[in-house]
Amino acid sequence: MKFKRPRGTQDVIPPDIHLWLAVEQAFRETFAKHGYQPIRTPIFEMTELFQRAVGEQTDIISKEMYTFTDRGGRSLTLRPENTASVIRAYLENGMHRLGGIVRLYYIGPMFRYDRPQAGRYRQFHQVGLEAIGSGSPGIDVEIIETIMVTLESLAFRSLNLKLNSVGCRKCREPYRKILLEALVSCKDKLCGDCEERVFKNPLRVFDCKTCGQVKTELPTILDHLCGECRAHHEAVKAALNEIGRPFEEDPALVRGLDYYTRTSFEILHGDLGAQNALCGGGRYDDLIEECGGPPTPAIGYSAGLERIISVLPEDSPARSAAVTRPDICLLCLDEKAVPRALRAAAALRAQWNLKADYSMRVLKTQLKGAEKSGARVALIIDSNRPDHLIWKDLAAREQTEIVDADIALHARRVLTSKKES
Repeated sequence: MKFKRPRGTQDVIPPDIHLWLAVEQAFRETFAKHGYQPIRTPIFEMTELFQRAVGEQTDIISKEMYTFTDRGGRSLTLRPENTASVIRAYLENGMHRLGGIVRLYYIGPMFRYDRPQAGRYRQFHQVGLEAIGSGSPGIDVEIIETIMVTLESLAFRSLNLKLNSVGCRKCREPYRKILLEALVSCKDKLCGDCEERVFKNPLRVFDCKTCGQVKTELPTILDHLCGECRAHHEAVKAALNEIGRPFEEDPALVRGLDYYTRTSFEILHGDLGAQNALCGGGRYDDLIEECGGPPTPAIGYSAGLERIISVLPEDSPARSAAVTRPDICLLCLDEKAVPRALRAAAALRAQWNLKADYSMRVLKTQLKGAEKSGARVALIIDSNRPDHLIWKDLAAREQTEIVDADIALHARRVLTSKKES
């Protein structure tokens, strides 16, 4: 092999791709039931969009983005996440003038230069949604339900919903000063990365996987929420309790993006070790205004498809999603028979799944391929039989000669009766 796929990427080939499609379909069905519509955004955007939206002090911006200069001298970046792109599209396309709540979802690839490990790739795929236009705690609970319901439909059990509030501008700045004082007093206990974060963005210390003991000694934002943020947080918890959705309050959960406000949440699964988050999200009530739009509350989340599929339960319905199998395998024995084969295939595909073999291999080999495909029937076309086709029932191992003109009628009569029986 001269070429191999880049490190941190993967090929998703049959039959694995059918598992991916089944998982994606489970999300699409849930989103449709909740009134969310699909959106597609460019894979690359102006670099400034992510710098402004995600935050320059985050690891994503400072260490992980794939950024390049195009031939026009513009700085472009492969999207490391999709919320910023959705908000840009929401504003640029005038969706902010629609009124009410705009509900959108996406499925697609993202890119981050990160160390590949279990469930983590440099090109990875996310499914996510955004609910734009409401600050109601009810919307917070609605979007949490969409991911929980979908994962449960895929047979996930014992999921751990972690919940926090990261406050708003009004309460976060006073808390930041309190946190900074606490971090300075214990600076000698921090890892190298967190020593840099202390003065740039102290809340990022809570994202660190190394400084676990230090985090337990720090003041949390839950003790410093303003009245409005506290009331919102209590309302979210009360609504989750009302619908019987268990959760764990985690004061250290701040997520890795600067745009979050108020509700922050993650859904964890125990089979992924340290990288055990299947989904994460939260409110970003200031982001649309920061991107040039009117003040607009919003909330969203993203879930990694690679992680979900890597720990998909063995009894998940997605695993039994049927690979599309042909009803008929059409076997062409010589080049002279190709025109007849094409005519027969066109007539039969109006009603049946048909796979044609134009390899001109010996009949025995083509029949083995037909059986392996799972087809019910092999239709054999041989130029030595100019007016007849051979219809071979692969299960019963019986065959019949059919006049070319009668093949569609014969297929309808035989295959439909078998389907009904």
